[in-house]
Amino acid sequence: MKKIAIILSVAAFSMISNSCSDKFDEIDINPNSTDKPLTYGIFNSANKELMDNTRDEWQSGRIVLPWVQYSAQTGYTEEDRYQYRLSTGVSLWSFSYRVAQDYKQVIDLNTDPATKVQMASYGPNENQIAASRVMLSYVFLTLADSFGDIPYYSYGNQDADFQALNIDATLQPKFASQQKVYTDILKELKEASEMIDTNEVVFTQGDALFGSGEKLKKFANSLRLRVATRVKGVIPGAQTHINEAIASGVMTSNADNVGLTYENNLVNPSPLFNDFRERSDFAISKTFVNLLKGTTGGFGLDKRLFKYASPVGATQTMILNNAVTESTNPADYNGMPYGIPSSLTASQTASSNFFSTNILKPAYTEILMEYSEVQFLLAEANGWSQSNYTNGVRASMERWGVPAADITTYINNLPPASQQNVLTQKYIALFMQPYEAWAEYRRTGYPNTLLLPGQTANLNVPTTGGQTTYTFTSLIAGLTDLPTRLFYPTSVQTLNTTNYQAAASAIGGDKMDTKLIWDTN
Repeated sequence: MKKIAIILSVAAFSMISNSCSDKFDEIDINPNSTDKPLTYGIFNSANKELMDNTRDEWQSGRIVLPWVQYSAQTGYTEEDRYQYRLSTGVSLWSFSYRVAQDYKQVIDLNTDPATKVQMASYGPNENQIAASRVMLSYVFLTLADSFGDIPYYSYGNQDADFQALNIDATLQPKFASQQKVYTDILKELKEASEMIDTNEVVFTQGDALFGSGEKLKKFANSLRLRVATRVKGVIPGAQTHINEAIASGVMTSNADNVGLTYENNLVNPSPLFNDFRERSDFAISKTFVNLLKGTTGGFGLDKRLFKYASPVGATQTMILNNAVTESTNPADYNGMPYGIPSSLTASQTASSNFFSTNILKPAYTEILMEYSEVQFLLAEANGWSQSNYTNGVRASMERWGVPAADITTYINNLPPASQQNVLTQKYIALFMQPYEAWAEYRRTGYPNTLLLPGQTANLNVPTTGGQTTYTFTSLIAGLTDLPTRLFYPTSVQTLNTTNYQAAASAIGGDKMDTKLIWDTN
């Protein structure tokens, strides 16, 4: 079976490391060398590669995690100030098309008459196809949200502009417009949801993501609600998709959360924990800590702070050994001043905070989408509904293990639902899901508590020279707000020049301040 890679995609099939766990040890067998490929192995491999690479220290830790000010670097802060390494964008592009190729392979094996009967022994053909269509939508959503116009593939739409992943495609695919990509993603999620048999499993074994057709359907509908909310007003029919997704059934509790739980070992640990074993230059941002402490935002003390961050004095060794005692004293949490010059970091790190052991642990669950986000989406759909707003806050706090009495007190003292309050609480709940938080900030302008270029903020402690404040300065000329997109990969510019130039022209220029079609705030 021929596999076409998009520009930088690695043609070799992505394999999972073998381990004693039943989650990631399903070794995919290259279809070029066997007539018995395991679709659940291919699917698991793609899911793991996707989360490994979108939630690691590079794609997440050195781009979007600090840009939305959940984190701040304790050493080299150039990336916090928007001067990201172009190779990181190349990697995001490359692995995304690689895992998309894997999801497409699952579809091909379940639709080809020569293999579909065999594949049915691993799970219902239609549920496997639906799961792969949903995950393809998830991957292409991240690509479109990050770059703009992109090479795109659709299972159910043979549009001539959709040239990615096709066997007969060249290595120089056209870029589909954002209008076409978002419109088709909504269609794919609708059709995938409708083909799911909720009385059946997705895979008969080795399913580390969904487990049941019912959970898959709720995820498809919830993701459709997310996308339709993002593009309402700019993509025709988006409001209809919102209504239909809700009617078809979205997530209704934290039991419906979709995430990939890593293994409690050092063979397949969570990506940020694995990176933290070698690098300790990521701390929780002071901007975010101030919001959780109630210094900004107007919500008062949010005890998710104690679940999100380790107290001052918790060392790398203590965290790696899970030997940190949680503190409920707000004075133990300062955060790391965000976007300071690298020359000032040494004076501030001792008073900053690492992420907590709820996050920096081998068996952390990287969330693709959760119930609390759905409640905030419903709050928006229902005219900034108070009940959906409080449901979203409660769901988030419960997921992170905040004591019930503290949750009740916090919710009873929340300011009433409004666009600003709902979207700021949504931002708090999206912690550690930085791509979605970045998209929501660009779409809405919230939270309005972020430190922007040209603004001044306080240091944790005075420097030896007596400096107590600093001014956040972007290293990218012209940026006065968060970046609105990533540069197209340099390899694409070189190897697919004509289509790259057409795409750059179509979106208004390959720049970090070019707005995507839904970025209208």
